Amino acid sequence: MKPTLTHIALGVQSLARTIAFYEKHVRLRVAHERDDGTRVVWLAEREHDFDFVLVLFEVAEAARGSGTLQHLGFAVSSREEVDQVAAAGRAEGIVVVEPIYAGPIVGYFCMLRDPDGNLVEFSHGQPIDPERLGDR
Repeated sequence: MKPTLTHIALGVQSLARTIAFYEKHVRLRVAHERDDGTRVVWLAEREHDFDFVLVLFEVAEAARGSGTLQHLGFAVSSREEVDQVAAAGRAEGIVVVEPIYAGPIVGYFCMLRDPDGNLVEFSHGQPIDPERLGDR
């Protein structure tokens, strides 16, 4: 299966200002939010049944653009595909996060670094709509 782009995660200075911008200018709406040490907000075109989200989290200015939170997220069809992506990345020396299960919202994932240093996540079992958690 070809990976499917499901989200882009961005660290921002102010969640309130960024949410207001995307609500006003792009007409996205808050589809999910949680705080498990870091407040995370998902914006989507619809409140339910969405396939793509903009994931926002508030970080200090010095931390924006660094770490593993800011990334492009792609879904694959199985844990085995996550493992295959990681193996291919390992052979090229570009694995940033080895395959790991991080709970029902994050699922099983690995991360690679693209040629420009951007992080790319490949996940399985990461429902882009938290209401689908019971569907797995």
